[in-house]
Amino acid sequence: MTGTPYAGLGQPQGSRRARWVAPLSIILASLVTLIPLKASVPLLPPFGLMMLLAWRLHRPELLKPWAPVLLGLVDDLVSGQPLGSAMLLWTVAFIAIDVLDTRIVWRDFLQDWLLAAGAIGFCLIAGRLIATPLDAHVDTVLLIQILVSIALFPVLSRLVSRLDRRRAWR
Repeated sequence: MTGTPYAGLGQPQGSRRARWVAPLSIILASLVTLIPLKASVPLLPPFGLMMLLAWRLHRPELLKPWAPVLLGLVDDLVSGQPLGSAMLLWTVAFIAIDVLDTRIVWRDFLQDWLLAAGAIGFCLIAGRLIATPLDAHVDTVLLIQILVSIALFPVLSRLVSRLDRRRAWR
C-alpha cells in the first residue's frame, strides 16, 4: 500500500500546465479560421482537426475519449459549420482511429499519415454533405482542400512533437 490518493492508478503525468498543452493547441489551431484572409476559393485546411489527429496519433493517452466532442464544439462555434458537425465527425474519426489502433500491431509515420489522411478526407467530405446542398459545385475545391490538408499534416505532426517535448520539460 503506497498511500497514494489516486487509487492505485499512480500519479498523473506531468504538471497541471503540461496537461493543457494538447487541448489548448487544438483550440488555437481551430481559431486560425478567424484570421481574415482574402481568397476567392476557401482552401484553408481544418487546422483544429489536423492538430487533434496529430495529438491522437502522437500521444494517444493525453486526450480522453470525450475530448473531440468539446473540441469539436469550439471548432463549430468559430468555423461557421453547422453546430454539431465537427462534434460528430471528429468523434467518429477519433473512435475509428482508436479501433484501428487496437488492430494494428505497430505503426510508423507513413501509417499515421495514412490514418490522418483517411480521417481528414472523411471529415471534409461528410462536412460538405452536411453543410452544402448536393447540387453545389464545390467538389473540385473540396478535393484540393483535402490534398492541401493531407500535404500539411506532417508539418502539424512535427509541431505537435515539438510541443510535446516542451510539455515534458516542465
